[in-house]
Amino acid sequence: MASRDFALFPAGEDLPRNLRALVDQIEEDGGTPLAAYREPVGKNWQIFAILPLEKVKPTPYQRDLSRAHLEKLKKAIGKVDRFVDPVVVVRGEDGTYWTPNGNHRRAVLEKLRAATIPVIVLDDPDVAFQILALNTEKAHNLKEKSLEVIRMYRGLLAEQGRRHEDSFSFQFEEAYFATLGLLYEAHPRFAGGAFGSILRRVDKFQKEPLREAYAERERRAALVEKASQILDKQVEKVKRRGIRHPFVKNFVLARCNPLTRARKTLPSFDTALKRLIENLEAFEADAVRYDEVARAGVMAAAVATSS
Repeated sequence: MASRDFALFPAGEDLPRNLRALVDQIEEDGGTPLAAYREPVGKNWQIFAILPLEKVKPTPYQRDLSRAHLEKLKKAIGKVDRFVDPVVVVRGEDGTYWTPNGNHRRAVLEKLRAATIPVIVLDDPDVAFQILALNTEKAHNLKEKSLEVIRMYRGLLAEQGRRHEDSFSFQFEEAYFATLGLLYEAHPRFAGGAFGSILRRVDKFQKEPLREAYAERERRAALVEKASQILDKQVEKVKRRGIRHPFVKNFVLARCNPLTRARKTLPSFDTALKRLIENLEAFEADAVRYDEVARAGVMAAAVATSS
């Protein structure tokens, strides 16, 4: 490690060998390590440093940038005229640093033509996946979260494909996010919100290695896609009758939901989707009345507002 000034907290402790090597790598990458410290919760060593902005990139797993949030953040930073919130990064083998929780802040600095960025460097790449799951910089919607999870899934698949899917329940949060992620990739306007209430209850984590589990995710996504195609046909039948209420799709799906009476025990994923598809195929679009759809929409809105 370089002999120049470098703060150490707590003072007097020896910096672990892997952290000393990381400090040297930061310098070789054109950065300036300023301090090493033990964070206050788990007492893990971390490095505070200044890096060239061009070296910091978003992880390939996380959601895309939100233009609205980016502009809002840019105005806030511009008004304060200071950048006071370092981003977390992990170093890749090629000298690039991935940030799992600071892509919007990184992008703002690019827009402001900054040359450097203050960072907290972690020595454990696995922590990046955990931070992605806890990312609160901007609230996710269902589509963003699902896309982030399936990208994370494939990243872990390449690196830790032998570990079981259920061992990543913390990182993924909900099993059905991975299934919906595949569907959103194939169909950006997929009605994930409509199917979410069903999938959340029956789509569980698998006690299988990620390699096998990913193939099962694709199979499950195909079943949901089949149900969605039948749903769209029934919705179109209802709309051709002049019933064009915005709640039509949710109304039809709710009427065909096989879980409405399920309480203590739930069917398996396959059983639930099989019943859903059968119910959708048998749905009588000609019997739907506008007042039924409107009333159901009002009741759903009231529940959403009170929850």
